Amino acid sequence: MLTHISIKDLVIVKQLELEFHAGMHAMTGETGAGKSILIDALGLTLGDKADAKMIRQGADKAEVSAIFDISDCNKARQWLEENDLADDGQLVLRRVLVKEGRSRAYINGSPAPQTSLQTLANMIIAIHGQHAHQGLLRKSHQRSLLDDYANHPQLLEETAKSFDHWQRAQQSLDSLKSNLAEGAARLDYLNFQVSELESIQEIAKSFDQIEQTHKRLSHAESLLAQTQSITQQLDNDEIDISRLLTRLSQQVSSLAEIDSSLKDTASLLESASIQVDEASQSLNHYADSIELDPEQLSQLDQQIAQCHNASRKHHIEIDQLPELFNTLSSELEQLQHADSNIDKQETQVKQALETYIAASGKLHKSRQKAAKKLSQEVTQSMHTLGMEQGQFTVELSAQDHHSKHGDDLIQFMVQTNAGQVASALDETASGGELSRISLAIQVATASCTELPTLIFDEVDVGIGGAVAEVVGKLLRELGKTRQVLCVTHLAQVAAQSNHHYLVKKTSKSSSTETHITALDNKTRTQEIARMMGGVEITESTLNHAAEMIQRASA
Repeated sequence: MLTHISIKDLVIVKQLELEFHAGMHAMTGETGAGKSILIDALGLTLGDKADAKMIRQGADKAEVSAIFDISDCNKARQWLEENDLADDGQLVLRRVLVKEGRSRAYINGSPAPQTSLQTLANMIIAIHGQHAHQGLLRKSHQRSLLDDYANHPQLLEETAKSFDHWQRAQQSLDSLKSNLAEGAARLDYLNFQVSELESIQEIAKSFDQIEQTHKRLSHAESLLAQTQSITQQLDNDEIDISRLLTRLSQQVSSLAEIDSSLKDTASLLESASIQVDEASQSLNHYADSIELDPEQLSQLDQQIAQCHNASRKHHIEIDQLPELFNTLSSELEQLQHADSNIDKQETQVKQALETYIAASGKLHKSRQKAAKKLSQEVTQSMHTLGMEQGQFTVELSAQDHHSKHGDDLIQFMVQTNAGQVASALDETASGGELSRISLAIQVATASCTELPTLIFDEVDVGIGGAVAEVVGKLLRELGKTRQVLCVTHLAQVAAQSNHHYLVKKTSKSSSTETHITALDNKTRTQEIARMMGGVEITESTLNHAAEMIQRASA
């Protein structure tokens, strides 16, 4: 609910701070005092269009901040969490208007687009009257109200899930049919590509090893010649490196007997002699293993060329060729069995649609039952609000398409006078009638909506006497479960409020300002008396005002 609002330099408000509470709030004042300024200011924080002309004369900018307690508003809390804007059950909306440039909006201190304010507005507040936030006129909101009233979340979820399942199945079928339409040309293409890649995919998998073998074979003659040259030098009779190292090792060993510090050197010479022998034997074995195989070398040349050609053709690396082969093979197999796959998918689509129709049918029956009951309740409320000939009907008709919300087109229909043709709620001409119908609907559905704050802007237009008192009682009753703010010019309505605010305009030679103050018991009695008696307030009028307030409280 709304807990605080701050307004600075907006229209004719210089500075204003107001606290709000649970229950019903009445906003009253003389005609032209600016009772709508509070709602206009609140509308800015809820995403209404801003205009630089709204900035108070002489100021460079205007600013409005509204604080809401949303601890009981699950949708708003979830939206804030999903957008990383959560602030422990509190929502602070701020709007800054500047003379030059665009207005700026903030949610819990973070810059936000105007559309985000509008999204949150639909979750936390409803404004009834001749203002922009008449969500009740939207078909989607009417459907939501009926569904909330019917209290069938499981049917809604079942319908939405079955619709999504049917849509996915239909998309798969469309894709299969589209592929089949292109199938002939694609099939020839895939057959050729798969056949070509099949012959080299195993080669591509061991390409590194093939390259190594190719390198060795292409240099076989050089490897053999140089290896033989090295072994000949190692085994040269004239310079036998191994014997020389052995002899030198023995000589150093003899010296080590005289000086032990040469023992390590003798060991190194002995080890070198052994390693030279092993190296000579290893090179001999390697030379014996070298084969000159032009035929194998030619075969490897072809394999390497095939892999490079395929890599360039498909614009991928050689090691990615096996994966491409698997992908194209899978598509080829699917196309080769396209007819049978389409038959299977058509069966799945049919079954999914039947499941959806069954779920939607259950939802329709539940809505029919709730629509009848809601129509009766709202009609009865309309009668008590001075529309004795009024008739409210929730009309269900079949849509021309399926949707995740079911197959019902839901529309609120109203007949305000006897013999009149019922028309859609959004076509109702009279703003006063629309406000009272909205009030009747809101009273009937108050227990099933999450919106914590309801604002009624002069819902008492065109009524008076006993009907005005009924309106006041209905608003007070709503205030038990929702926060209610009501702009009114009727004492009978204002007397029913739990909290009363006076809007007053003062004018000086150079400026005009509007002030809003919370009234105590004494000043409230005086304001109710003024609303009843006009300029001259008598003792009798004051007593009557006090009695009205006391009776409402009782």
